[in-house]
Amino acid sequence: MTGQIKADICIIGAGSGGLSVAAGAAQMGARVVLVEGAEMGGDCLNVGCVPSKALLAAAARAQTVRAGGMGVAPMEPQVDYAAAMAHVTATIAAIAPHDSQARFEGLGVHVIRAWGRFVGPDALEAGNTLIAARRFVVATGSRPAVPGIPGLKGMPFLTNETLWALRELPAHLLVLGGGPLGMEMAQAHRRLGSRVTVLDGGHALGRDDPEAATVVLAALRAEGVEIVEGAEVTRASGRAGAITLQTADGRSFEGSHLLVATGRAPNVERLNLPAAGVRTDARGIVTDSRLRSSNRRIFAIGDIAGRGQFTHLAGYHAGLVVRQALFGLPSRLRDDHIPRATYTDPGLAQIGLTEAEAREKHGKKITVVKVPVSGNDRAMAQGHKDGFLKLIVHRGRPVGVTIAAPDAGEVIAPFALGLAARLKLSAYTSAVYPYPTLSELSKRAASAYFSPKLFENPWVKRGVRLIQRLLP
Repeated sequence: MTGQIKADICIIGAGSGGLSVAAGAAQMGARVVLVEGAEMGGDCLNVGCVPSKALLAAAARAQTVRAGGMGVAPMEPQVDYAAAMAHVTATIAAIAPHDSQARFEGLGVHVIRAWGRFVGPDALEAGNTLIAARRFVVATGSRPAVPGIPGLKGMPFLTNETLWALRELPAHLLVLGGGPLGMEMAQAHRRLGSRVTVLDGGHALGRDDPEAATVVLAALRAEGVEIVEGAEVTRASGRAGAITLQTADGRSFEGSHLLVATGRAPNVERLNLPAAGVRTDARGIVTDSRLRSSNRRIFAIGDIAGRGQFTHLAGYHAGLVVRQALFGLPSRLRDDHIPRATYTDPGLAQIGLTEAEAREKHGKKITVVKVPVSGNDRAMAQGHKDGFLKLIVHRGRPVGVTIAAPDAGEVIAPFALGLAARLKLSAYTSAVYPYPTLSELSKRAASAYFSPKLFENPWVKRGVRLIQRLLP
């Protein structure tokens, strides 16, 4: 060892969660060490959320030209795939300074660019430095999980970590996995000109409300994405430019490129967690309701905590840990107010319970209100007719919202606030939204819940008639 450091907090991993802890703790006076062996900004900035949304934006431009309508003649767009990927690279570069080593060192964070491994319950080795800290925060995230399909590891395939190096449009992209990433990249590449086939062993978008998933899958199929469900891939073979996937029912699917999007695996291997007395399972580090591991000095946040794989969830975790580690305030985890979104077009968004989950938990004590996108004036003006917002209410409060609509991730924002603050549904009817906006779907749903109670209630009608007789 060439050096030793003592810190109040040592964070392993400079992704969204780790950076949030580092920034908050340093600016409030703590001695902070941040350890990162790869790129600052982590998966989300470099190979995840940011590049995928940038490519989706480029693809949306192409689709607008192709679709035409409203007095504009449709035509096939001239797509420069390399330029679209250059847009991805430029977007990452524009955001990167916010997550950079220089910025965090300017905040007072001691940044060490090396892989970290525990050498004891209160000590971490990173490069040639030994770090002793009162608290550790493990925020090392996750990586693509590659299934053990015979033949797969011996052939070229893409993941979200390697896709962004492409500069030539795939002629026929095979996508293994029909989850959010698989469907987003399927639509993006189809709109940019690729032929696309998605294979899923179960149901595509199977985690989502089936009604909502049906809306999105129908839209993608209408654009030419081939989606094959119940397709258990049993063998992979081929070489660059000629990939073959075989399924259990004897079918074969051939393509030029393969994107593997079958889930994520926690990054625990480098950490030497047994030396720190930290227990793990298949999802990552085992934590309690305060995100503490089996070693009370060590917290885990974000993907590696095994409670969901969202950048915004990692940020929420970071806030809980800062309150505990800096101020000793007990902060317990909630998961009923964490939204998720799939950024296809139309998109999917969910917060709280799905209808099926709500019925399992609350039985017949729920009310389900469903309002169509076609009833929203802004949607109609933009030519959107398909989709809906589904609101699940229990005892006057929303407990779940499902949205299949354009910009679903934006439309769900009022409910993200409402569920976090545990607002009653009446609060939504009091809000005044600018007209016309897609966000009015939330107020329309809340109003639809109260309408039968007001307009179909004979006692309300009798009361109104009585008041009208008494008013001067």
